[in-house]
Amino acid sequence: MSFEPEEFLPILDRKQVQADLIKYFSKYRLFKYLTFEEREASITSSSTPREHGATNVTSDQTASIAIYNTDEMRYRKNFCERLERSVRALPKMERFLIEERYMSEEAEYTTDLQVYNFKFQPPISEKTYSKIRWKAFYKLAISLNIVVPKN
Repeated sequence: MSFEPEEFLPILDRKQVQADLIKYFSKYRLFKYLTFEEREASITSSSTPREHGATNVTSDQTASIAIYNTDEMRYRKNFCERLERSVRALPKMERFLIEERYMSEEAEYTTDLQVYNFKFQPPISEKTYSKIRWKAFYKLAISLNIVVPKN
């Protein structure tokens, strides 16, 4: 028995959805586990000659940097929270699989084999693991709007 979406749900391109979600999880781990390097204003003057520009335009380097820093931090926080909210809505087994395999700090070094043989108690088969993963991926793709319809 394989997982087939209901009549009213789209049929997705499995390989493309999986590739897109793996990129999404990779971005999540970068945002979640690496510190954000804030931009700082330069306080030294530039020695390069500048052509005279428009006189009605003012630039505020400090304000631009402050806006970038706050917007980027807010974007990263919202990105992580959105994914975490979507994963929390999954059933227990699907949530466990996604968190262990794709969202943990060590996810880059964790293999599917390690997850279905050692993380699940009792261990599950590769076929069962694949079914659970696809169900989770399908639900996350719909939830996160990463829908790639099958041709």
